Amino acid sequence: MKSRLLRSTLHALLAASLLAGPLAIQADARPGQGGSMGSRGSRTWSAPPVTRTTPYSTAPMDRSITPRTAPTPGYGAPQMGAPFARPMGYPNRHPFLTGLAGGFLGAGLFGMLSGHGFMGGMHGFFSFLGLLVQIGLVVMLVMWLIRRFGRSSQGTNGFGLSSPRGMPGAAPASPTPSTGGAPVQITTADYQSFQQTLMDIQSAWNQQNIPAMQQMATPEMVSYFNEQLATLASQGARNVVSDVRFLQGDLAEAWRENNMDYASVAMRYSLIDLTTNATGQVIDGSSTTPVTITEVWTFVRPSRGGRWLLSAIQQAR
Repeated sequence: MKSRLLRSTLHALLAASLLAGPLAIQADARPGQGGSMGSRGSRTWSAPPVTRTTPYSTAPMDRSITPRTAPTPGYGAPQMGAPFARPMGYPNRHPFLTGLAGGFLGAGLFGMLSGHGFMGGMHGFFSFLGLLVQIGLVVMLVMWLIRRFGRSSQGTNGFGLSSPRGMPGAAPASPTPSTGGAPVQITTADYQSFQQTLMDIQSAWNQQNIPAMQQMATPEMVSYFNEQLATLASQGARNVVSDVRFLQGDLAEAWRENNMDYASVAMRYSLIDLTTNATGQVIDGSSTTPVTITEVWTFVRPSRGGRWLLSAIQQAR
């Protein structure tokens, strides 16, 4: 009686473990498994700037070997030192243009208040007319400069990489963020390298080829990939990615620090993400329906030159 009860209990536990097995497999089993991990130098704990590909924000790092010395804003945290937020729809003011207009207008008003204004007889009356003419000229000049500077700034914000075959020509250096670091010029060859590394890492992951990953990613990222593949193997599962297609991307920021160049690139791509068990049975994903992924990949290389290596992956919100 006891042996029969024991066998029944073991069978129930085995059945429960088999049923729970597929549920334990992470839904995002591609490289990185849908997490944010790696290092971005001194900017590891700062959010990359938003782009057209990632218009909102990116998730903070879940794992990194870079110590977090102090909390930094950027991941939805309120910005200190800005008690009054600008209302929606309120026009942005160019600091140079605002100062220029204020200087001209202030000079005219100062002339009135110093005894040369419209309270000074006919001379004051003509001074007042002169002030109106000055104000009109200043307004026209400011409007022209705003249109001129507005067009100039719109032409240099971000880089559209909508072509599925590659990224556009040489891009100007990214703006220097508040965290410091000299900007770095990103060329067409660099963009092509980023896109090719995206494809090659997916292929190496599919083949479980750790030596190949060591040629394309930092030791930190390779250790994460190796750990994720080992976890899948311990569960008797294997992740297969295929039909990887680059859809869109643009540069978030590029900078130099400690003789190393960094580039964070927002990329959107699609792929078939399929997880099977040891017998080839599908336990997660689809062999026919692709999924679309948007991530920020950060690459690093020595400033003297060399191959770009993947150093971080962050998920777009």
